[in-house]
Amino acid sequence: MESYIFKPQRVCSKQITFSLDDEGHLHDVNFVGGCPGNLPAIGRLVEGKDAAEIANILRGNQCGGRGTSCADQLAVALDEALKSRTA
Repeated sequence: MESYIFKPQRVCSKQITFSLDDEGHLHDVNFVGGCPGNLPAIGRLVEGKDAAEIANILRGNQCGGRGTSCADQLAVALDEALKSRTA
């Protein structure tokens, strides 16, 4: 299992951490900062799910006119992690 740390942009959370197993499934998603109810719920909902599928679901979600959201930033982080695995 490989662990990742991502610094999100233009959102309340300051850091996103997660792990990907060999099959590309998501584990241990954790947001530092941000909404204390919603973000832990996202982590629980995506646990064990296919990272590419989760990125597709969350990509484009917006919060407060910022053009992004913590969920969208997780999609960005997942895209980067998955791309780095194939490089």
